[in-house]
Amino acid sequence: MVIKIEFRKYQHVERFGTTEVEGIEFGICYVFPKIDGTNASVWLGDGGEIHAGSRNRELSLEKDNAGFYSAIKNDQRIKNYLLKHPTHRLFGEWLVPHSLKTYRDDAWRKFYVFDVCVDSDNETGLEYLPYEIYQPLLEEFNIEYLAPIRVVKNGTYEDFIKCLNENNFLIKNGCGVGEGIVIKNYDFYNKYKRQTWAKIVTSEFRELHYKAMGAPITDNKIIEERIVEEFVTSAFVEKEFSKIVNEQGGWSSKMIPQLLGKVFYELVNEEIWNIIKKFKNPTINFKTLNVMTIRKIKAVKPEIFG
Repeated sequence: MVIKIEFRKYQHVERFGTTEVEGIEFGICYVFPKIDGTNASVWLGDGGEIHAGSRNRELSLEKDNAGFYSAIKNDQRIKNYLLKHPTHRLFGEWLVPHSLKTYRDDAWRKFYVFDVCVDSDNETGLEYLPYEIYQPLLEEFNIEYLAPIRVVKNGTYEDFIKCLNENNFLIKNGCGVGEGIVIKNYDFYNKYKRQTWAKIVTSEFRELHYKAMGAPITDNKIIEERIVEEFVTSAFVEKEFSKIVNEQGGWSSKMIPQLLGKVFYELVNEEIWNIIKKFKNPTINFKTLNVMTIRKIKAVKPEIFG
């Protein structure tokens, strides 16, 4: 695969609760601070030179995005990183005065990386590296980056609001907290098959910062997940898969919706009484149960979703 080195636009981060990010909260979510500067990116050209971009275009010295290009083209840390990882693109925030004016004096006019990508031949042209992969790579070259405030499993809206109140990254002491949070689930693809992040923006925050301490983990095992773990076993999924193969005389990717529907139907139709007895008349959100069932099917049969 050969991909031309050119400007790539960063994704639009969707507001939490919209259909574009429906279901992002199920699984492991990394919750990052959202800072209020200007979107910027850096990558290496074919000749080993640094290229840079704003949100919508490639930059030049004449149009350098509030001084970003003139600063970054001489940043040896960035150049050394890209020379070692020439297929990577660094996306981040160039912190210059915008709406929020409460950042520390020493925080301004710095580039804070919030995503590392490699070029891809998918729809967006980008593949996002997980935080745990790129964080040590940036550390090696002493490059500033955004660290997660918290890692949340199966988060609720209330969990994420707490994270809003914990975000004081780069904020002066006693001056409240930051602009908001960005929620990233590296296993999540929306119904349009796009890897998309969510955001929550608020003006009311409290003080806490976890970059040096690391991110604590919130693990909420919701009832729907417990039901799926107990009843949607690998054998259960394989049994329904085999039924479809036998009935159809083979397998085609066109049968995926049939498999998803069949497994969920059999779970509810055959096991609901056992579920009621096992979990003592639980309150079940069947939409969530269906989402968790699909996640389990994908985990058991990853080869058919490739």
